[in-house]
Amino acid sequence: MIITFCESQFKTQKNQPDYPGRFNDASHARHWCEDYFDWYNFEHHHSGLAGFTPEQVFTGRYREVAKAKQLALDDRYERNPERFVQGRPTVPMPPKSVAINPVAETEGDFVIDDCVNFPTLSAAGYVR
Repeated sequence: MIITFCESQFKTQKNQPDYPGRFNDASHARHWCEDYFDWYNFEHHHSGLAGFTPEQVFTGRYREVAKAKQLALDDRYERNPERFVQGRPTVPMPPKSVAINPVAETEGDFVIDDCVNFPTLSAAGYVR
């Protein structure tokens, strides 16, 4: 099963060093994408997820990884506190929620019942 968190997936894919540019056939595309999504979900430390992988955040494993990172930071701080001019470092945590085109709180009352709710519709003057 391929699980992916796609924020700007096409750009990320196209900037991969091994991206072929053109695929020979559907099988070639499928094989490349399977390898890519495995890498993206399990190895790619995502800046939007505070350096955790999508799999770690999705499964909740980021908590144990964060504990290990914090232990390492604490050890370094204890050994050389003068190197940390802003005080004891803490591990940044991923955001509580991640969304594609989130609805702003001020637009929460604007809901279209029978179609997709795009938050930009009200800004564009769409009235139903």
